[in-house]
Amino acid sequence: MDIVVLLKQVPSTESMVRVADDGLTIKTDDVKWVMNPYDEFAVEEALRIKDAQGGTVTILSVGGDKVVEAIRTGLAMGADKGVLINDPAALATDSMGIATVLAAALKEMNCDLIIAGQRAVDDDNYLVGTAVAEKLSLPNISMVVKAEITDGKIKCRRTIEGGTLVLEAPLPALFTTQRGLNEPRYASLPGIMKAKKKPLETKTLADIGLSADDLGNAKTKIIALQPPPERSGGRMIEGDDAAAKAAALVQALREEAKAI
Repeated sequence: MDIVVLLKQVPSTESMVRVADDGLTIKTDDVKWVMNPYDEFAVEEALRIKDAQGGTVTILSVGGDKVVEAIRTGLAMGADKGVLINDPAALATDSMGIATVLAAALKEMNCDLIIAGQRAVDDDNYLVGTAVAEKLSLPNISMVVKAEITDGKIKCRRTIEGGTLVLEAPLPALFTTQRGLNEPRYASLPGIMKAKKKPLETKTLADIGLSADDLGNAKTKIIALQPPPERSGGRMIEGDDAAAKAAALVQALREEAKAI
């Protein structure tokens, strides 16, 4: 079972994210970059399937030089090799362009299963995994919380509003991860040391048979970035007793907050 995990590097949720002076990007000086949390589920699930079925796990990503750190984290967890598509044209495109790049890279890789995080926590984008499946004409199951592979098929339990749905598809296929699928392992010290020796190949668009023109014009672009408005402080409801406080609270909710 040869598995490819699609990975994105994102700012840590613990980092203080500030809008840059251009109003279109973020300041990166003090940002800690990590593997997208939903992609951690993808790496972990790939490793569990490999343990049960045998085979290999490859990490595939698009990004700049710094993305190597996130790929090495996946290798330290237990993946076998990494591939980074690092090209100026790929860094300047949008989600559909990224999907085009990943699909082209995957066409040159023999794999039975592709796993991706269901979204990226930086731009809250859900598009790339599904777009890759569409470009490769593969079955796609999203928001998966349980996966089983038998007899050349994958059966997944995915979340839907108010419940879950069981879907089955032939391999090769692509599925995206949801919280609850597994508990990602930490990279051990021996794993970190081994990761330094595992193969990690860097490619350009030309290496996977693409040019900047193949990415087309970006369908979306950032017009402006703005921090959320600052929250005002809380307010204490005054009153002589509980009944008076309740009445004052209802009045405030109705007349000031317009909540009722």
